[in-house]
Amino acid sequence: MLETVLLKFGLDISDCLVLPVGNGLINQTWKISHRNREYILQKVNTDVFKEPNVIDENLNKLKSFLEQHFPDYIFVAPLKSPSGRTLVETEEGAFRIFDFVKNSITLNTAEDAQQAYEAAKQFGKFSRLLSGFDASTLHPTIPDFHNLQLRYNQFKTALKSANAERLRNAAEAITAIEQQQYILQKYLDILSQKLEVPLRVIHHDTKISNVLFDQNGKGLCVIDLDTVMPGYYISDVGDMMRSYLSPVSEESTSFDQIAVRKVFFMAIYKGYMSEMADILNATEKDLFIYAGQFIIYMQAVRFLTDYLNNDVYYGARYETHNLDRATNQIRLLEEYTDHSKELHLMIEQIGDLTNIS
Repeated sequence: MLETVLLKFGLDISDCLVLPVGNGLINQTWKISHRNREYILQKVNTDVFKEPNVIDENLNKLKSFLEQHFPDYIFVAPLKSPSGRTLVETEEGAFRIFDFVKNSITLNTAEDAQQAYEAAKQFGKFSRLLSGFDASTLHPTIPDFHNLQLRYNQFKTALKSANAERLRNAAEAITAIEQQQYILQKYLDILSQKLEVPLRVIHHDTKISNVLFDQNGKGLCVIDLDTVMPGYYISDVGDMMRSYLSPVSEESTSFDQIAVRKVFFMAIYKGYMSEMADILNATEKDLFIYAGQFIIYMQAVRFLTDYLNNDVYYGARYETHNLDRATNQIRLLEEYTDHSKELHLMIEQIGDLTNIS
């Protein structure tokens, strides 16, 4: 399959070392070594990204803007093929190729607060550099990806069609979700512009594995840009809260080990705000802690909805897998909300982070 694809990018497979990279859960990825140069080749997952041309158009717009205004920033955008295209479509699918950033590493989890700080700083920097870009000119690559109203409506629909056994099993989780509807209401206030929260260029997938680090642990740039589209900054901050704060992942059924590591929260706050403090408006800053509630709640809703729908979206390795995932996120949300006043005080104590380095 790759022989034809590589030829489209001007590479002869007989002159390349090809190695698979990552777990292939979304886009299939390979590292290509060709003489003195290294590349990353990706096959776009069109089950997730229905219109790969839309992603390609977005990235080319952002690349042009950054080259003009911030030429020193490492923006890992697709390279042009000999035909001048950055997306090559074949019978096997849609492919693009990137330069491999030398001496860079990725992390699967945030193992310490400094790593969380560096990641948050890179996601903040990305949005800061693009704060002068008109976000409305970007296409949504996954429509309604972080639309909490839609996710809640899907949950209510699932309640009507779920079988009796799953409804019984999920009764406690269902009650917890329904009791936290104030999180949805605040999101509706944002949508209605009752709260002044502008659309920005947002990454939307801020797990730490989407940051490149140098050999000394300093953040270099963000990668995996397929979900970059217009959005609210709470999506990026919230996803970091969800991903970095707890010492155990969303897959853990050791619910008593779920906790909010406050030192990680402050690392996220300091890292992100070191870049965005002078960009965000006062309303946005007031929503910093809400951002964590927003994403954690939405993920709990999505896992629970999938359980009620017989695991048709995420799949399941065992019968209650998605119910356990939902319970995990509900527990994290409860822990996070219980600590919210303390987190507010911690932010107040360090004051304005504008121009912090």
